[in-house]
Amino acid sequence: MLPVAAATMLLVGLTAPAHAGPYWSKQIKCSSTDPDGRQIPTRVGNGELGWNHFSGKHNIKKCALLNVPIQGEIDKRNGADIQYWGWASNRAHGRVKIIVKARDARKTADGRYDAGRGETVGVITAYCGGMNKCPNWVNE
Repeated sequence: MLPVAAATMLLVGLTAPAHAGPYWSKQIKCSSTDPDGRQIPTRVGNGELGWNHFSGKHNIKKCALLNVPIQGEIDKRNGADIQYWGWASNRAHGRVKIIVKARDARKTADGRYDAGRGETVGVITAYCGGMNKCPNWVNE
């Protein structure tokens, strides 16, 4: 009986779903509607996409920095991949272009992330054009 139990345990341990992607939080941090009525969520995500990605790597820490571009026109579109552009301005520092990249589909282009039935991935990343990290003043 012991060898059968051990074999059963081995088989059960190896039956992870083949379609399981990397862990990411699907919880919505903020959301905005574009002029076409598309609801674009910003999910907490992980280090590769969503809030956890761009708030650290690109120093965007306010939902308003995403909402302004999203509420404007679509600036670039390739299938379900959408880009929105906007500007952050400061009298003392000038202005920087904010680029928001979103996915209007259930899954990312590579199929690794799935938002779930009836949901869209939403914001993949956001950053300041021409620089790796947005200046601190954009979050003021």
